[in-house]
Amino acid sequence: MEQDRAQLHELLAGAGAADLRRRSDGTRWTNEQLLFHMVFGYLLVRVLLPLVHAVSRLPAPVGRSWAALLNSATGPFHLVNYLGSVGGAAVFNHARMGRLFDRTVAALHRRLEGETEAALQRGMPFPIGWDPYFTTYMAVAEVYRYPTKHFAHHRRQLTLPRHP
Repeated sequence: MEQDRAQLHELLAGAGAADLRRRSDGTRWTNEQLLFHMVFGYLLVRVLLPLVHAVSRLPAPVGRSWAALLNSATGPFHLVNYLGSVGGAAVFNHARMGRLFDRTVAALHRRLEGETEAALQRGMPFPIGWDPYFTTYMAVAEVYRYPTKHFAHHRRQLTLPRHP
């Protein structure tokens, strides 16, 4: 998480206005919108963790049904995901995005430090159509690892100037 946090700040510091408005590679987002989407992956984990903890305590068919219901809404999800990052970047633009990310990573660190080994092993089924890094079943520990994979994936799609 800390490596992504440092990298985001480096990317934001090195990007000019024209760089941020440029289209990313392989998405419909601009670089600024894609940067927000990368931050959003971490924000999503803050929401997912309580859900995973709750669903993991329910009978297995409930979790499977929940994942199947979410998978059935994959098309609308992708539209909301796209539009959410467009709107999110308008509110949490390059000037505010870094602070949001700092607060989010700090909150995730605090939460992770409070997790027991047993809690990290609990999990639930996930809607695999929503994200290539979601698997059919994810333990809490895997949910904590998800945003770094998501960040790295989208980092490769940015068309920002490369910095050493």
